Amino acid sequence: MKQKTKKAAAKRFKITKRGKILRERQMAGHLKASKSKTARNRYKKQAFVSKPEKKNIARLMPYN
Repeated sequence: MKQKTKKAAAKRFKITKRGKILRERQMAGHLKASKSKTARNRYKKQAFVSKPEKKNIARLMPYN
């Protein structure tokens, strides 16, 4: 039987050509006035998913 991609995971993560998984940073959604400018700029950059989590996320997106 064909596996389905979890759409929630597909919207949140991107897989690079080398197989690394990118994610958005947390804490960037709201309450930005109380955060420093360097912190706000840091939230714009994407981060890599840690190795223990990579296996779980790859299972949610079998064809990416």
